[in-house]
Amino acid sequence: MRDARPNAAHLALARLAAAGRVTSLITQNVDGLHERAGHAQVIPLHGRLAEVVCLGCGARSAREALQRALEDANPQFAAAAAGVAPDGDADLEADFDAYHVPSCTLCGGILKPDVVFYGDAVPAGRAQAALEAVDDVDALLVVGSSLMVRSAYRLCERAQGRGTPIVAVNHGRTRADAMFARKLDADCVAVLAAWAAG
Repeated sequence: MRDARPNAAHLALARLAAAGRVTSLITQNVDGLHERAGHAQVIPLHGRLAEVVCLGCGARSAREALQRALEDANPQFAAAAAGVAPDGDADLEADFDAYHVPSCTLCGGILKPDVVFYGDAVPAGRAQAALEAVDDVDALLVVGSSLMVRSAYRLCERAQGRGTPIVAVNHGRTRADAMFARKLDADCVAVLAAWAAG
């Protein structure tokens, strides 16, 4: 993910924000591409894969630093090749009994990517920031999300409860289809690029 680059949709949203047509951007993505595209007001609802958090003391560090520590502690795995899946996972056929995962250098606690895994709760401060962002808009735009996870769906519930219109650009069914004032079943890259150009 470190080498991933923003696509035309990320860039279009950043242009729309620079033009004052989009305020806050709440994303379920953990890749940081909206920020790389130049969007300044991003709420990473599910965290950032580029960061690591200690479950013991809460210390945060860069994922790159953990990667170096993992390679130093496990040189026998450093050269192993694995195919990478779209979600960042990789399948590696190896015996992991000898694999060592470094602990937090401050407290010895367990480190994990600073992302919300399935079953985890969105940190309270981040969830509140997202709800407040929804409270402060004239309309809510949903782009490329099925809204199947509760953390995103409840933002639509919040908008609907406040009488805020919701527009979606998404292929296929979403959990909030009945809430939308308008839905475009279209490619979000093409639609957003057209909106940003117009």
